Amino acid sequence: MKIVLVVVAHPDDAEIAMGMRLLWYTLNGFRVRVHCLTTGAPGPDGTPVRHEECLAAGALLGVHEYTFSSIPDTSFAEHRGRIKADLVDVFHETRPDIVYTHFPRDQHLDHSTTAQETTSLALREAGNLTYFRSPYSVGFEPNEFFVGTQELLDVKMRALNCFASQQQLDMDVFRKLAEVAHRQYVHHRVVEQFQQESSCAELFSIARRVEVIDCATGRQKGPTYE
Repeated sequence: MKIVLVVVAHPDDAEIAMGMRLLWYTLNGFRVRVHCLTTGAPGPDGTPVRHEECLAAGALLGVHEYTFSSIPDTSFAEHRGRIKADLVDVFHETRPDIVYTHFPRDQHLDHSTTAQETTSLALREAGNLTYFRSPYSVGFEPNEFFVGTQELLDVKMRALNCFASQQQLDMDVFRKLAEVAHRQYVHHRVVEQFQQESSCAELFSIARRVEVIDCATGRQKGPTYE
């Protein structure tokens, strides 16, 4: 079983950026772990409500393991040592084939710190590393498009609706973004080739993809994406 590790700064980051992709992975036999570096509050104990919201959303998306560190929200830059130590443990426990995290150029310091620390470990510990787009990403240019279906999007929205405490976020905005994402970057002649039920997309930037060919069979070994 191939293992996917998603490292995020805050509750709801994974679901907003790649809820459809997470569900696709779990439906297709991958084992998915999401590790969130904070439970969503400045204090060391976090917010139990947000912790429970993550677990509920993860259950809808089929996430096998949803784990947390206790880094204070908005204070990641001051706690790099703790973040690094926690992520070393996460990588050694998980031994992921595929890693996802925030795009490193991000206006939110928690996001950029998460990306930098995850990248340094992923390039040493995992073959494949991909960045997702956050609402505060700067200069993000996708080179991978996960084109989903209405059914995948509906489950993603159910997962996002688990985060009822985030009243400052209009979760329906993320539905609309998913519905137009591929049309932002892909020529309409390509979009016309998609299956009729393919009506939405999530965007990614591949930092590294390693393909190993089995000399005996000529087939790819290791993680596959399709």
